[in-house]
Amino acid sequence: MILVIGATAPFGRETVEELLAAGQEVRALTRKPDEAKLPAGVQVVYGDLTRPETLTDAVKDVSAIALVLPYGLDPTPLLGVVAPGTRIVFLSSGAIDDAVSPQRDVIAAYHAGVEHAITEATTDWTFLRLFFPAINSLPYAMQLKSGDVLRVPYAEATSAPVHERDVAEAAARILADGGHAGRTYLLTGPRSDTQAGLIKTLGEQLGRDLTVEDLDPEPVLKQMSQLMDPDFIAALFALMAGTVSNPAQVTSAVADITGHPARGYEQWVRDHAASFGG
Repeated sequence: MILVIGATAPFGRETVEELLAAGQEVRALTRKPDEAKLPAGVQVVYGDLTRPETLTDAVKDVSAIALVLPYGLDPTPLLGVVAPGTRIVFLSSGAIDDAVSPQRDVIAAYHAGVEHAITEATTDWTFLRLFFPAINSLPYAMQLKSGDVLRVPYAEATSAPVHERDVAEAAARILADGGHAGRTYLLTGPRSDTQAGLIKTLGEQLGRDLTVEDLDPEPVLKQMSQLMDPDFIAALFALMAGTVSNPAQVTSAVADITGHPARGYEQWVRDHAASFGG
């Protein structure tokens, strides 16, 4: 039995689907089982990561765990009830710099802390790190409802966005087959591009002539800090700023794990065209 934690989040849901397609028994942990709307065949169970007493039954007879956590959630209650030797695949962050300790920002520090806790709980761990995945483009859809101009800070920030389906396939393969214990992978798409370049591709795939307005990041940062964790937003903006004029790292990790090349951003747009009104 494979347990997926975060199964109703985008990456978790795709991982569930991939595991089912591979013929695996899947259990999904959620605080709201009645609202999970997961595929048939999934054993949906109640559990709250902040309440250890709700987790004991969920981890019973589990051989592997997919761990998809919202930023800031403490995994310690879960790790305290997991059987030694349980395989854990954690969806982590490409913000982590293994050469730096302590980490420079709160995003990296949080994920590095979770990674460390996992290594203390089991020897069969694998970390899949993501840096600006393609699904981060979905907020563009709100702006596109009112026209063909996308206003963004750091238009020249770079990334190699990875398709969430590739992430799910990689996670499912490791969860089911093993063979990656003690490994850390940076999952990326096939090429680096600027935010402006990705928006151009978005427009081409949607059949729209999109233009980009490069916003002053400071007012945007101030506005977003009123709605979200200010330290998190500051770290996110700093990460974006640090990529300007620096091509994003591109790895072969998706192909190495899944056996097929990483899907390109063009494919991601086609798969999500309905979200953009296409």
